[in-house]
This record gives sequence, C-alpha cells and structure tokens, in this order.
Amino acid sequence: MDITEVLQIADNLVFADTGKHLDDIQETVIKGVWEGKTYDKIADNSHCSESHIRNIGYKLWRTFFNHLEQDIHKSNFRSTLSRLKLTSSPIVIQQNNNIRFNFCPSYPQLNKQEKPNNNNQNQQSFQHDLKSSPQILRFYEREKELETLDNWILNKNTRLVSVLGLNGIGKTTLVKKFIDLNSKQFEVIIWRSLKFPKSLDLLVDDLLNIAEKESKESTDDKLRQLLGFLTEKRCLIIIDDLENIFASGQFAGSYQNEYKNYQDFLTMITQVEHQSSLILISQEKCRDMDFRDEELSQIQYLELSGLQNVEILKSLGLRNEDSWLKLIDLYEGNPVYLKDIAVLIKDIFDGYVDDFLAENNLVITKNMQIYFSQLFNRLSSVEQQIILELSKFNQPISRENIKQNLDLSSMQLINGLQSLKQRYLLKIIVQEKVLFNLSAVFKEYLRMK
Repeated sequence: MDITEVLQIADNLVFADTGKHLDDIQETVIKGVWEGKTYDKIADNSHCSESHIRNIGYKLWRTFFNHLEQDIHKSNFRSTLSRLKLTSSPIVIQQNNNIRFNFCPSYPQLNKQEKPNNNNQNQQSFQHDLKSSPQILRFYEREKELETLDNWILNKNTRLVSVLGLNGIGKTTLVKKFIDLNSKQFEVIIWRSLKFPKSLDLLVDDLLNIAEKESKESTDDKLRQLLGFLTEKRCLIIIDDLENIFASGQFAGSYQNEYKNYQDFLTMITQVEHQSSLILISQEKCRDMDFRDEELSQIQYLELSGLQNVEILKSLGLRNEDSWLKLIDLYEGNPVYLKDIAVLIKDIFDGYVDDFLAENNLVITKNMQIYFSQLFNRLSSVEQQIILELSKFNQPISRENIKQNLDLSSMQLINGLQSLKQRYLLKIIVQEKVLFNLSAVFKEYLRMK
C-alpha cells in the first residue's frame, strides 16, 4: 500500500462523513503521519499550530475508526492500514441516505490450492488477562513514547522492552495506554505486578495456567513450555514493579538471592526466537535492560522524564492558571508529585497557586517524605554518601569536587554515580566538564534530613 492509496481511502471516508473531499491540511497530516513525522514537525511544515494539527489528526482517526471498526490512531496508523491491506476502491451501500463503506482486502499471491479465509478475524481467539493493570482515567502527552513502543513492539518485534523512571512519572499508565490502543494485535496479553514479589517458579506457573498448559516439574522444563507458547501465539507479557525483586543496600538492579533466576528468564526471552514481547516496568535499570546495537538488538529501554503539560493540573481545582507551568517546573513535571502538592495548595492556600509560589519554598509533602525515605533506605552506603554530598551544593559539581570530601575510591565513586543514574536520581550536565546534580525535589528532602 502506498500513500496515494491511503489518501484515496481517507478521501472516501471523509466524504462519507462530511460530503467534502480531503482538504490540503488533512492531506498534509495524513502524508506526514504515514512518513513517521511528529505533529510538531507537520505543524512547522504547514505553518499551523501543533494543537490545530493534533485536532485535525484526532478527527481523521475517529473517521477511520467509525468506518473500519479498527482502533486507529497516530502511532499505529501505518501499521494498521498495512495489516488490513485495504484497497482504494470501496463498495458503497446506500440505505436510508446513509453511506456505509466496505473494503475488499487485497490478498498476497496465493498458491492455486489456497483460498483466502475471510473468517480469520472471527476465528481468532483472544486471551487478555489484565486484572492487575490500572484503569486509565487521564492520559497526558506521551505520544512520542507511544510511537516508540509501537515501532519497537509492532514493527520490529522487539522481545524485551523496559519502561523506566521515577515513581509517579507515568510508566504504568503509558504501557496500559499502549495496550488499550493495540490490544487486537496480540492473541494473548498478561499483566502481572511484582509489588508483592513472587518466585520465578510461581510466576511461570501463573503464565502457563493462563496458557492452559499443565506445568512440568522443573523450572527449566516450565521455561521451555512457556517459550513454546510464546512461539505458538503472539503474546504480550507485562511485568510491573520489577524493582521489588532487586536488593536494598546494593547498587541499582542487583537481584535478591531468591530472585536471581529471573536473569536467566530474561536472557532466554531475548536470545531464543519467538514472536512475542515482554515489557518490564521498573524504577531501577539493571544490566538485563541494556542493549548492544540500537537498531538490531532484541532489548530496548525507554526512560521517562517529567511532563510539561498544564493538562495535568486541569482537574485538580487550582486557580491562577498562568502560574501552572511554574508549579510544574518546580516539581519536575512528575504527575504524582503535582497531584500531591495540589491537595496541599487547595487545603492551605484555597487553590491559589500564586500564593503558594510566593512562599519561595519547595515544599515536600508527607507522602513525598515517605517515598523518599524508602528510596534513601534502598541505596547502597556509597550512593548515600554521594547524594548527601551533592545535596550541599546549589549548582551542579564535577566528579573531582564530589570526591574531595568523601572517603571513596575512584571505582566506588564511579560505580555509585552510575547506580544513581540508573535510579533516575542523578542529572548529568555536559559543559566544559561533566557535572552532576540531583533531582531538585529529592535534594530538598535530603536537606530536611
């Protein structure tokens, strides 16, 4: 399918809805999305605002959904249309002045004995176990991240994808949104949380139970069974809260002894050929999440940072909308921090953000203190020394300056800095020298200790 056919299909659908053909801006949006461009790039090229382009895109995807009964959006537009293999010549059925479009799929060349099976979609069964997944009430501006997941999992069939970042940054919400948009792409979807960790043996038993397979006795045999299932069907398995199988008091991503065989499991997922994907969600990065070749590796990771979007605060009952971006900057765009501080602003300042900002203080709420205390206790002693030293400075400092006041070897310092970066607590600024700084919110907590 080429862009000419896509535009013809879109024109037919839009005409069915509006009685008008595609205009120039609609064509530009479709061409841009087909070519993998972002909304802001399309907006620059067409001299329109990004919000205008985004609104046009939303209406177009809704039109496609209404007629094709496929959950089509920007990040899966090309892959979905390519999968459907639509022709650009619709069959139009007119009933009571309503126009309905049926599209004839264009099948690849078949052997003489083969005939296309029009009932494949109806015959396909789905096993989706999402009891442990959250319900999404609101979703904010993670379109580029959705496109990345779409490309890795749907286009490149990447076997192991990690979504990483601080608590509350939106990792779980992003993955659930990806599933909501692409659930029909997978025969089996299983979501499991390790908030209360379980052994690998119990996890694999659980997965095989969903697959309706009777578990073998040994863990190795169970893993082979599971691999067979991942090969037989296209599965998406999500493991949330992975950081809970890592050890406290050690560098980031170090497995607790009873969970070390998870490493073998993740290695198997990446090294053995199959058609499924595993998504890990974690606040810590471990070595299993690294990749060797960005284009070819079966391992990828997506690191989430804060959002700069006032929509986060829209439903929280705050006043002084002109100051919301300042509040978002102050709390580093973390949705959980912002929701927590919004409650405080409503309770103490009657919702007036300006009054809160006039205090010139970065307030650390009780909930934040509890979380940061738990986080601090997870750190190794080396990491604790480093962050306490960093918290003394208002500006980023060099590795040499950090080392001056600490009784640490070069190896300890370097490994500690790397571990803090893998916990998303450390910010690196490259100037004439490489400089290090802490998350401002976490730094304020440390100064309170």
